[in-house]
Amino acid sequence: MPDLAPDDLGIVTGEAVALEVRSTSFPLRALGALIDFICELALFLGLMFGVIALGLLTGDQALSRALLIIDLVLSFVIAPTVLETATRGRSVGRFAVGARIVRDDGGGIAMRHAFIRALSGVVEIVFTLGGLAALVGLLNRRSKRIGDLLAGTVSQHERVPKPVSNAVGVPEALAEWAEIADVARLPDPLARRIASFLAQAPRMAPASRERLATSLAAEAAPYVAPAVDTSPELLLAAVAAIRRDREFTALMLERQRFEDLAATLGATPHGFPDR
Repeated sequence: MPDLAPDDLGIVTGEAVALEVRSTSFPLRALGALIDFICELALFLGLMFGVIALGLLTGDQALSRALLIIDLVLSFVIAPTVLETATRGRSVGRFAVGARIVRDDGGGIAMRHAFIRALSGVVEIVFTLGGLAALVGLLNRRSKRIGDLLAGTVSQHERVPKPVSNAVGVPEALAEWAEIADVARLPDPLARRIASFLAQAPRMAPASRERLATSLAAEAAPYVAPAVDTSPELLLAAVAAIRRDREFTALMLERQRFEDLAATLGATPHGFPDR
């Protein structure tokens, strides 16, 4: 099983496959819970004003008290349960912070999970103003509250930064050499190290950048032909670009061949009846 980063959930599916997904941090969970509480409180107060107006018109205090209890259950239990079930773990607050509630095995939640979380939320969020949920969340590595512990759920952070492309092209000084260069024997681990260096090079100190480039170029030199006299970093950039472009071309050619064969592979033998 691979080692997981500190902010990973360490979710293991029923097939014993480890999923590396990001957990929602405590501040984001608190912000999402606050937004949800404000929405639920607004719904409760809106319905309560209607109940008060109805009580003033009818003069029936027993009916007003019964409707207030129904209002409490509807606003803080039924509405969150229905919304969380319909959106598969989302809510207004979690949509704002980019989070989703999932099962401990990474699957989507069902109504029973949402109901348990909403019912426990009345005690740990509404009655204690979030104090109990915050205390339990701070003591839990996954920032779980009591409802999550009872329902077997966890908050997954789905909104991640868009990856920045670090692709580099062949330097102009090596364009002619790149047309005849052979880099096919370059080992994959070394190629990944070169790509990682090129992505991090702009943020490295000049001395460290030059030292690491020289070391990687020396490792790559036996797998590159013909030899070329250039700076180590330019050589690494050219090798990475050549390897990437040629692998992409090979994949496109393979895809084209499969598309050309699709009609033949999917056709029935000549004279075979259609059924």
